[in-house]
Amino acid sequence: MTTDLWYLALTAMLTAALWIPYIACQVMTNGPLSGENYVNPAPRPVPLWGQRAHRAYLNAIESFAPFAALVIVVQVAGKANGMTAFWAMSYFWLRLAHAVVYWTAIPYLRTVLFTLGFVCVVGLFWEAIR
Repeated sequence: MTTDLWYLALTAMLTAALWIPYIACQVMTNGPLSGENYVNPAPRPVPLWGQRAHRAYLNAIESFAPFAALVIVVQVAGKANGMTAFWAMSYFWLRLAHAVVYWTAIPYLRTVLFTLGFVCVVGLFWEAIR
């Protein structure tokens, strides 16, 4: 497995697991789901940290598709190299840091980390098309 694919797998697992803090917040705040919650899917109120955890999860899902597609394109095109590995590795660590910073409400750093993650996607795109 190439480094690019390794970090794609790690990022996929990270993205898949980011729902856990939000659900933990839901259960801690509102208790387990009841039958009524399945009938009426309106969100139950949670503290701000739970809302931020939910947004971090949604944000990770939104940004995962372009990253995953580009890692796969680079692999299929036979263009995986040290730079694509760097971009994939950086993207994973930036997404992890972004989630933690989002949960802890550090405003400006969150934007910087998100932007750097986008730079990684652009870097992968550049390697794929050149």
